[in-house]
Amino acid sequence: MLKKLLTVAVLAFSVSSHAAIINLTATMDGAQANAGAGTGSLGTGTASMTLDDQTGLFSWTVQWTGLVGNVTVAHFHGPALPGVNAGVQVPIDVGANPSMGNQVIDAAQQADLLAGLWYVNIHSDVNPGGEIRGQVNAVPLPAAAWLFGSALLALAGVKR
Repeated sequence: MLKKLLTVAVLAFSVSSHAAIINLTATMDGAQANAGAGTGSLGTGTASMTLDDQTGLFSWTVQWTGLVGNVTVAHFHGPALPGVNAGVQVPIDVGANPSMGNQVIDAAQQADLLAGLWYVNIHSDVNPGGEIRGQVNAVPLPAAAWLFGSALLALAGVKR
């Protein structure tokens, strides 16, 4: 039994030294745009993102629908709390909808991103400051589920 517990402990510590892929999400709408003052747009959008915390590779799929104007540019902005404007961190190619891309970001950008201080902004010719916007947040479930699963595995080993 002690051998099994040691095996589980070694596996848990060896897994923690590997890169983690962190999932992030954002839901965009006109109410969040224009620094929280809103644009009146009924457009919506979603962004699904991942961050490799070892390499800094930030990847995304961003899509939108129902915009009043034609999309001109899109960006990830930060650092900023909801309702506050900030500078561009990463451009988004708007040649296709959905738009997919990736870019390596530095440690400071990663920290701001994971702290919920980035937002997605889709700009249009009708709303050049941004027609829809959404704050980026980490999706905590996968990491929590892994920790819960490993705890259950350890308890099962102890019971035996």
